[in-house]
Amino acid sequence: MTAPTTTAPTDEEDRPAPPHSGGDPFDRDSLPAPPRATAALLRSLLAPLRARVALATVLLLLQQAAVQTGPLLVAYAIDRAVPAFRRDDHGPLIAVAVAYVLSAAAAGALQSGFILASARVNQDVLLDLRGRIFRHAQALSIDFHERYTSGRLISRSTTDVESLRELLSEGLQELVTVILSFVYISAVLLWLDLGLGAVAVLSFVPLYLLIRLYQHRAGRIFSRRSTAIAAVIVKFAETMNGIRPVRAFRREAVNDADFHVLNHRHERINGDSMLEMARYVVGSRLVANLAVAGIVLWGAHRVASGTLALGVLAAAVLYLRRLYDPIDRLGMFLNSYQSAAASLEKVAGLLAQVPSVPEPADPRALPALASRHPGREVVFDDVRFAYRTGGEVLPSFSLTLPAGRTVAVVGSTGAGKSTLAKLLARFYDPTSGRVLLDGVDLRELSVRELRRGVVMVTQEAFLFSGTVAENIAIGRPDATREDIERAARAIGAHDFISALPDGYDTDVRKRGGRISAGQRQLVAFARALLADPAVLILDEATSSLDVPGERAVQRAMHTVLRGRTAVVIAHRLSTVEIADRVLVMEHGRIVEDGTPAELVAGTGRFADLHRAWRDSLA
Repeated sequence: MTAPTTTAPTDEEDRPAPPHSGGDPFDRDSLPAPPRATAALLRSLLAPLRARVALATVLLLLQQAAVQTGPLLVAYAIDRAVPAFRRDDHGPLIAVAVAYVLSAAAAGALQSGFILASARVNQDVLLDLRGRIFRHAQALSIDFHERYTSGRLISRSTTDVESLRELLSEGLQELVTVILSFVYISAVLLWLDLGLGAVAVLSFVPLYLLIRLYQHRAGRIFSRRSTAIAAVIVKFAETMNGIRPVRAFRREAVNDADFHVLNHRHERINGDSMLEMARYVVGSRLVANLAVAGIVLWGAHRVASGTLALGVLAAAVLYLRRLYDPIDRLGMFLNSYQSAAASLEKVAGLLAQVPSVPEPADPRALPALASRHPGREVVFDDVRFAYRTGGEVLPSFSLTLPAGRTVAVVGSTGAGKSTLAKLLARFYDPTSGRVLLDGVDLRELSVRELRRGVVMVTQEAFLFSGTVAENIAIGRPDATREDIERAARAIGAHDFISALPDGYDTDVRKRGGRISAGQRQLVAFARALLADPAVLILDEATSSLDVPGERAVQRAMHTVLRGRTAVVIAHRLSTVEIADRVLVMEHGRIVEDGTPAELVAGTGRFADLHRAWRDSLA
C-alpha cells in the first residue's frame, strides 16, 4: 500500500470558476487580438489570390474610366457638337452619340467582369477563413474549449464571417468606386476649370471629418454588437443542447427571461448603430447639397459673365452629382467595415490562441511492442497539476502502472481521478513532472502517435451523426467492413446492430439519439477495440447505465481490456471487480493500493465503500 504524504488543495471535478471581474458579463468571450493581427490575417487571406485581386482591380479601374467619360461627352456635345449640328455638320453629334453608347456598353461589360472576379475572390477568402477557424478550433486544447463555449465558436464561424462577406461582396466595391470617382472627377474638374475643381476638392474636407467622426463612434458600437449577438447564439445553443434538463426542471420561464435580456441588449445596440448611420447620412447630405448649390450658383454667374462655358458647367454639375451620390453608399460601406473590422478582430483573437498542449518540435516514436497485444508501462513521475481556474489538484504525484495490467481508480468526487485520466490522455500537460509511456514523455509524442497508443472511452460515449459502421471506424478509418463487424461481435454489439433498420448502415442521428445509452456504450467499446490501443482509459464508462446495460458493457470490457494496460475510473464498485489492482484517491493522493480482494478484506475506505455497495444490492 502506498500513501504519499503531500496534501492536496482543491477538487478537480468541482473546480471553482474564475472570479468575475465585475465588468460587462457579455464580454467574457473576448480574446484580445495581438497588435496588427487583424491586418496580418487579412493579408494572409488575400496573399494567395493576388492575381485575381489584380484582375478585379484592373477591371474596376477600366469600368470607372468608361463611366466617367459620360459628362465629358455631354460637355463636348453642348459646346461643340450642337453648334456644329446647327451649322448642318452632323458628324460631331453622331460621334458623341456613338461614343456615349460604346462607353455605357463598355462600363456594363467591365462591371459584369468585375463582379464575377471579385465574387470568386470573396468566396475563396470566406472558404479559407471558415476552414481556418474549424481546423484551429479542433487543434486547441481541451482547457480552451472548457472556457470558451461552442456557441461562441459558432458565432465566430457564422455571424462574424458573414460580416466579412458583406464587406467583401458589397462594401469594398463601394469604397473603391468612391475613391476612384473622387480621383477621376477631381482630376477632370481641375482640367476643365481650375476654380471649379478646387472648390469641389475643398468641399470634401468637411465630408472627410464627418466620416472620421462616424468611424470613431461606430467602431465601439459594432464591437459591442458582435459580442451581443454571440451571447444570443450561446444562450440559444446552450438551451437547445440541454433541452431535457430544461424541461425536467421547468427552466423555460427562466431561460425565456434570460434570453429576453440578451435579445433586447442586441436590439438596443443595433438601434445605436442605426442612429449613428442616420446622423452620418443627414450630415453628409447637408454638406453635399450645400456644396452643389454653391458651385452651381457660382458657375451660373460665371457663365452669364462669359468666363465659363455652359458645357463645362453642365459637365461639372453631372460630375458633382456622381461624386456626392455615393456618399450615402459610403456610409453603408463604413457600416459594413466597422462590423467586419470588429468581427475580424474577434476571429484574429481566436486564431491567435496557442494550444496549451502543443505538438513537439521533434517528435519521438514509441518503442515497438513486444507481442501482438501487450500493453505499455505508464509512469507518473513526480507530477504536479493545477487547473487555471483553481488550486493544485495533484501534488507531487508518482505512480507506476505495469504493462498489460488493469488498474481501477476510485474515490470521492474531486479526488483527482479524472485529472489522472486526462493527463494520461494528454488532454492537459502536468504543471511539473512527467507522464511516461514506455519511458517516453508524452510531450515528446506527436498527437497521431499518442492517439494510436492511448484511447479514452468516456461516460457519454459520444456518437457523431452518421452510420453505426462509421462511428465504430472513427479510431481506424481504413478498417474494412469485416474488421468493423469482427470488433462488434467481440464486444457483443453485433446482434443489436443487425436488428437496426439498416444494420451497420443505420444512421444513429444527432449524438446517437436513435439507440439507447447502453448500446451507445457498446459502440464506443467496439470503436476502442478496433483502434487497438496499448493503453485504454475508461472514465466512468458504466455510471449512466442500468443494470442490464452495465452487465453487457462489463462483458465487453473483459474483451477490450485483455492484454492491455487499462486505467478504469469508476464510482460503481461492480466495475472494479475486473481490475488487477485498485487505487483509492483522496485529495490528489493515493490513500490505498492493492488488489480488490486485499482491500475488501481490510478495514480501509475501500472496504467501507464495498460493504455499503453490497448493502445497497441486498
